[in-house]
Parts: sequence; C-alpha cells; structure tokens
Amino acid sequence: MTNQPQKGHLLVAEPSILGDVSFTRSVILLAECSQAGAVGFIMNKPLEFTLQDLIPEMESSITIYNGGPVEQDNLYFIHTVPELISNSMEISNGIYWGGDFETTRQLVQTGIISDTQIRFFLGYSGWETNQLKSELDSGSWFLTENQLKQNLIRFDLSNYWKQKMTELGGDYLIWSNAPENPLLN
Repeated sequence: MTNQPQKGHLLVAEPSILGDVSFTRSVILLAECSQAGAVGFIMNKPLEFTLQDLIPEMESSITIYNGGPVEQDNLYFIHTVPELISNSMEISNGIYWGGDFETTRQLVQTGIISDTQIRFFLGYSGWETNQLKSELDSGSWFLTENQLKQNLIRFDLSNYWKQKMTELGGDYLIWSNAPENPLLN
C-alpha cells in the first residue's frame, strides 16, 4: 500500500462503504490527482449495455462501465494505444486517458483496437480539493499501486475487490466472502 494518492494509483473501497451504489466494492483508477482535486474511473462495475447500445453507428459489443457518479451522461475512455489515438494523456504504466474520439470510433469500428486495449465509461468519480485526503483519512478507501499496469484494462476485474480484500487478510478476509449487503443475509 501507499500513502499519498497519485495518478495511476488504485483506490479500493473499504468494506465500511455500504449502501453507496457507486462506490460499494469499487476499485478506482486515479486518472488525475493534484492540489485541485482528483478524477478516477471505477474499473470493476460493468453496465448492462455495450458501445453500440449508446452509439448505434459504432457496431461494437465493447462493454460500457460505470465510471462514477459525476457526469454520467458523458462517455470517457482509457486505453493502451497512444500511438493510434492522438491527443491522449498518459495516466501511468502505459495507460492513457481520452484522445481524438473520431479516430477512436474508426479504430473500434474496424476492429483495429479491441476491448483488451480500451475501456469505456459513463461518468467519472471526482473529488474536490482535500476531499479525497479526507476520505482516505476517515478510512473510506485504501490506496494501492496498480500492480497490473496495462493489464488493468485487459482483465475482467469483476472480482478484483474481493481479491484485494483477500490479499489484506485478517478482518478483510471475512469481508471478501460476505454478501454485498450483509443486512440481507
């Protein structure tokens, strides 16, 4: 684990975040982190629709993810192919954010890039100045380095929160096997 949030780090929701639809059991990639605030994308919450459901002319079955509760009517993307998508910003470890959308659309439609190289999100997770620090200090999140690097996009991360809880051991091990809402147990 690490102490200071930086872009490229992962925020892992503490089990104590119960009842928060967006953040319960979330793993968030920090795409930007500065004195002004932070921006990230939830990596392990796929939605029930595809890129083609949102943009019919794209004819792509790439899954859309819930990026977070902010601006959920906007589409964002991260990828590992900056040589193909101009104007993208490096997050870290070979993962890039955004870029020329028209080029991206063409690359996806023609199959030049696939869901192992790009991930789309509706919305993002955002924190104002000192808000993330306050949430970290209060124990809402724990911070870890992205050990998967570029593979963070390639892999199915639906069980990644559980895996992180198991790695922490102790009381976290109990939470890794608990139902999402223990009150329903």
